[in-house]
Amino acid sequence: MMVSTKGRYALRIMIDLAVHGKEGPVSLKDIAQREDIGIKYLEIIVASLNKNGLLESSRGKNGGYRLNKSPEEYSISSILNAAEGSLAPVACVEAEDSCENAHRCKTYTLWKELDDVIENFLSSKTLADIV
Repeated sequence: MMVSTKGRYALRIMIDLAVHGKEGPVSLKDIAQREDIGIKYLEIIVASLNKNGLLESSRGKNGGYRLNKSPEEYSISSILNAAEGSLAPVACVEAEDSCENAHRCKTYTLWKELDDVIENFLSSKTLADIV
């Protein structure tokens, strides 16, 4: 498993919102400056986080984004999954019963166990743990 730039930036964005969003919505421009992320790439990532229900958005002069839950309620797994899709180490364990050879594959159990370890670890950590 390799977390891409998109996943790493998504986590940084969520941390920024947890720190700076207590007073109200945070503009993408402010996040882009603090995190040194290009605004266009930031828009793509935030759209993914918003689509997956992790953020609230507001329009207007004082608009922007903010968390819709407390940092303790966001697992790192939920953030990375929203940005990356699957975090599975290999394609055959991405979805339940996605590999038709699983029943005879000598390595399937290894990959499934690794996937479970990764998921359990990332689910056990919250945004609050990082902030």
